Amino acid sequence: MKTSEIFDTLLTNLKVGETAAVVASRRDEITKSLNKDFRSKDACTDYKLMVGSFGRHTAIKGVSDLDMIFILPPGIRCDYSNETGPRRMLERVRDDLKARYPNTSVRVDQCVVRVQFTTNAFKFEVQPAFKNADGSFEYPDTKAEGWKLTKPRDEITATKECNDRTSTNMRHLARIVRAWKNANGVNMGGLLIDTLVYNFFAQTDDYDSAGTDSFDLMARDFFAFLKDEPEQDYYLALGSRQRVTVRAKFQPKAKKAYSRCLEAIEDGGKSSANKKWREVFGTYVPLATSTSEAAMSYRDTEQFIEDRFPVDVTETVVIDCEVTQAGWRPTWLRAMRSGGILLKADKSLRFVVGSCSVEEPYTLKWKVLNRGPDAERRDMIRGQIVESTRPNTRVESSDFKGEHIVECYVVKDSVVVARDRIEVPISNTSIKASAGS
Repeated sequence: MKTSEIFDTLLTNLKVGETAAVVASRRDEITKSLNKDFRSKDACTDYKLMVGSFGRHTAIKGVSDLDMIFILPPGIRCDYSNETGPRRMLERVRDDLKARYPNTSVRVDQCVVRVQFTTNAFKFEVQPAFKNADGSFEYPDTKAEGWKLTKPRDEITATKECNDRTSTNMRHLARIVRAWKNANGVNMGGLLIDTLVYNFFAQTDDYDSAGTDSFDLMARDFFAFLKDEPEQDYYLALGSRQRVTVRAKFQPKAKKAYSRCLEAIEDGGKSSANKKWREVFGTYVPLATSTSEAAMSYRDTEQFIEDRFPVDVTETVVIDCEVTQAGWRPTWLRAMRSGGILLKADKSLRFVVGSCSVEEPYTLKWKVLNRGPDAERRDMIRGQIVESTRPNTRVESSDFKGEHIVECYVVKDSVVVARDRIEVPISNTSIKASAGS
């Protein structure tokens, strides 16, 4: 496939699509409920502002966290100005929304009221705020016991101005970077992504008028920019210049994405290029036309988590593998890889969650994928989405030569919020499920 065809399809697949209408409906119902209490108005959908990725028009399909501001009547400001005001305000909003959604989880979370819908797996974060004369807002913070300043309109304006200047490429790049973070388990907030994309376009005009036939080079250069960013705790957000927190290091995975971009560009026009781009941006990248199933010597049994759940990575999980063999001391796979040690056959492999930032309860899913001629010849590529063998653990064993990947997915409220992948070294081994798993 041509580069333009790959990226045109990627962008089409990333569109929020019909989800936008559902989001708008939920947003309006929330606004009506609050206006009925705060303004004694029925069916009024005014006094709202969608912020976050959805408000900046950089959200993609599968988005689950929706941020909105409900603009409060200025006349009640003095009633909530003391130290108990922030909590009383949020509890009032919570109670209004609980009355509207009695069977939905609605709770106060420091600065917002979270409404977790089970249908569509949407989580609305509703922030009541007073509007200032300059267009900024003051929102309640129960931890600080006061009201803090936010400037989302400045962020929306900066996004639009950059997008206009770059022939819509700012939003295009912001969306495909979200695809990368979701496909590779990169814990980055939407505002940080948009800020980094904004900063990228601020230091080059090479892609201000680029078409999708040059998006391979734009992706390459963006990841080159990203991998060389200095490690820091925060950035100044586009437009507002307010602090946006860096949740986790993104440079190592950006470096890997850069390498994959180089390989994909080198393979341009071949089916292998599509596969490399899928490693970067996930299953939204189309596969090239392949050999018919009738001509295949094996069953393509690989499954994709995106077909089961929305994926919106907002947390971090790290997995490792304990390698054991009779008569040998157990060794951790990541340590083996860093030391250049390769796996042999007949090893017991215990894949475990080393750390996870997701608050319990959550569910773990796994995928074990074999690649290469031996896996195809034996019809054992596997790749199905499976459960844990026991809590936080998946037990496997090495068998025959090939490429092997194990992925772990953390599912919270019907959304994949974290994922990690570990590659098993190639050395006369494959992975097979242990007995009873």
